[in-house]
Amino acid sequence: MSVIRSVICGAGGYLPERVLSNAELAGMVDTSDEWIVERSGIHQRHIAAEGEMTSDLALAAARRALSHAGIEASQIDLIVLATATPDQTFPATATRVQAALGINRGAAFDIQAVCTGFVYALAIADNFLKAGQFQCALVIGAETFSRILDWQDRGTCVLFGDGAGAVVLRAEAGTGTLRDRGILTTHLYSDGRHHDLLYVDGGPSSTGTTGHLRMNGKEVFKHAVVNMTGAVNDALAATGLQAADIDWIVPHQANKRIIDATAKKLGIAPEKVVQTVGLHGNTSAASIPLALSCAVADGRIRKGQLVLMEGMGGGFTWGSALARW
Repeated sequence: MSVIRSVICGAGGYLPERVLSNAELAGMVDTSDEWIVERSGIHQRHIAAEGEMTSDLALAAARRALSHAGIEASQIDLIVLATATPDQTFPATATRVQAALGINRGAAFDIQAVCTGFVYALAIADNFLKAGQFQCALVIGAETFSRILDWQDRGTCVLFGDGAGAVVLRAEAGTGTLRDRGILTTHLYSDGRHHDLLYVDGGPSSTGTTGHLRMNGKEVFKHAVVNMTGAVNDALAATGLQAADIDWIVPHQANKRIIDATAKKLGIAPEKVVQTVGLHGNTSAASIPLALSCAVADGRIRKGQLVLMEGMGGGFTWGSALARW
């Protein structure tokens, strides 16, 4: 049976030039390199320059993904951009990327699922392509979280960074089997009862301000391991695969302890887990595509391999996406 698959044919990432080390942070807030590394595995993060916006990061990542795919921007008819830190309340940051790429057809819009944003965006684009409404999509995760951090709160400011990652999806004919290249299954979830565990204390209709990120780290940790494990197991159950069949797990890069605990719970060997959190910090919606682009660029992820992406973010939202590269 012939089906339409959304094939990932290019990946790219971008990190701002400015690197903020743990040692430098220790001079700004009551913390130390040892304290940060022990609790998160993070050694450094990148910070957007003054005047450098989320759309700038997204555009750079998109251009690299297009180049890697060997596709002209004019072939793109859908842009889905995941971000919790848009340039403006409106219009969508995706439309700025669209204009900068010289695209004036199709659709471009933002989605907001915080750290699960890229998985949500991937699922949305996949469904549009499978429905035949669009043929070639840019899926982007981009954040400037440094703009919403309370730099006096050592429990949060040490964890996050800025960055962007992107992939190009192209609709291609498949056989309907697990041997097909492309996205094989996606699973999305949310539970708004946990709003107060991870949120930003501002917004246009509440305070009229941007606000700052607030988090109950211990509670988020517990939910993250359970929820992300569940999302991965649902992807495996939907396809009849076993954890051992997966070539690479690319998790949301929130915290090394969360990543390690989730892999252990799933029975996934550590060498199969792509980790970039040590060098990037938590870049929210950008973290999965950034990790993807790194693993593709260094040759770890290769054509034909099974790649499982999973994440969890404020809301709570969580989800997974399984693709054959």
